[in-house]
Parts: sequence; structure tokens; C-alpha cells
Amino acid sequence: MENSEKRALARKNRHNRIRKRISGTATRPRLAIFSSSKHIYAQAINDLDGITLAASSTMELKKSLKSSSGNKDSAKDVGKDVAEKLKKISVDSVYFDRGGNLYHGRVQALAEGAREAGLNF
Repeated sequence: MENSEKRALARKNRHNRIRKRISGTATRPRLAIFSSSKHIYAQAINDLDGITLAASSTMELKKSLKSSSGNKDSAKDVGKDVAEKLKKISVDSVYFDRGGNLYHGRVQALAEGAREAGLNF
């Protein structure tokens, strides 16, 4: 097994461990994060009804971003955007699902941006 396969398997195992413990509701949805090498995506999910309440990504914000879409500043903007969308539907608290990624770099920046916009984890 190559190192990249081991890393992907470890991320998948972390994600499964996280998902066993948390589940989103209408009043407190799950803020799920997915990050690719170029972009980062966030969506607030009500797992009981199986619907997405709000979503944002660097793809969506590409025109308003000042810098490239794969850095921490862009991730922070995505966090702020998704928090503002949740505030409009009167949701102020979420469960943070980092998707098996380590809480570092772009994932951490997205969380900080959401907290700055008034979202509670």
C-alpha cells in the first residue's frame, strides 16, 4: 500500500469515527467540510430530513475572492459566507464535521471565519 493510499484510508476512518457521533438537526445542522486540492466546500445539513440548509464554496465565490481559491483566506471567506446564509434562516449553532481532515490549515481557517460571522460550534 502506497503512502497516498494509506493517507486516504486514514482520512476515511477518521471521517467514519466522526460521523458515528454527530448528526445534524433542523435547529443545529451539521456543517460538513470537503476540501480538494484546489477548492473547499461547506454545507449545513439536516440529517433527519436529509436536506441541505445552506452551502458555500470557493467555486461559488470565485468572482468575489481577492486571492486564489486554494488558500486560507479563501477558506475563511467561505466560512463567513455559509455563516451569513445560516443566520438568514435563524440558525446560530452547528455541529462541525471536518470530514476526516485534520483541524489545521484551510479547515481551521474556514471554522474561524464561521465563528467570526457569529456561528457557534
